[in-house]
Amino acid sequence: MNIYVGNLSHETTEENLKEAFEVFGEVNRAKVIKDNNTGRSKGFGFVGMPDKAEAQSAIEGLNGKDLQGRSLNVSEARPRSKGRLGGARHGGSRYGGGRHGVGRLSGKRRY
Repeated sequence: MNIYVGNLSHETTEENLKEAFEVFGEVNRAKVIKDNNTGRSKGFGFVGMPDKAEAQSAIEGLNGKDLQGRSLNVSEARPRSKGRLGGARHGGSRYGGGRHGVGRLSGKRRY
C-alpha cells in the first residue's frame, strides 16, 4: 500500500521516515519529496508497505503523532489524476497556455 505522509519537518530524511513506519511492519520504500531547484524537502513524502494490514495499522498509529516536532498527517495515498499537468507551461491555463510569449498575458499584442 502507498501511504501519504504530510506535515514533515524540512529536516526529516527518508531514513527517519522509514524508521517511524518500520515499527508497524515491513517498509519497501520511503521517499521525501524535494524541491527540484533547492533540494529542500517540500514537507511531505510517501511510504510503501507491502502488507495492507500493517500499512493500515501504521496509518492509524502515526496519524497525528509527532515526528521531529511536527504532527504528522498520514493517509492512504490517492492515485495521481490524469489532469495533473495543467497550467500555462503544459497548455492547461484558462488563457490557452502552451504558446509562450503570445496571447493575453504576455504583454504582446496580436493583430
